[in-house]
Amino acid sequence: MSEQQNVAMIQSLYDAFARGDIAYISSRLADDVDWIVEGPAAIPYAGRLRGSEKVRQSFFGSLANGETNRKLTMEPLIAQGDQVAGIGRYTATVVATGKSYDTAVAHFFTVRDGKVTRLHEVLDSSDIADAYRGSASAAKG
Repeated sequence: MSEQQNVAMIQSLYDAFARGDIAYISSRLADDVDWIVEGPAAIPYAGRLRGSEKVRQSFFGSLANGETNRKLTMEPLIAQGDQVAGIGRYTATVVATGKSYDTAVAHFFTVRDGKVTRLHEVLDSSDIADAYRGSASAAKG
């Protein structure tokens, strides 16, 4: 796929996330996708997952069950070869604590044959972990 096609495919994943269409996202993940989210164990979806089914259940399941008021906004995406990168913001409220957070995020995708084979997500894990722990510093909303 061309760089423009890769960017369009990744943008379609963000659009699907906005409308809650996890089935669409899952269909665009390679069976053996490598999914990395930097962060401590206090964040239930942080860590490394391998395989589209684990990503669907563990990552997206944790978001669906643990957070409300989710909003992801990304700046224009940048591509080079099979790599697509984007920087944006993610906001949510943790169900268990009622604490909200607003954090910068960076996503680095590898796309091959129209499927995501790798995601590496970097974010401000301190604010998110505080929200999951119910710490006062997380109360932004």
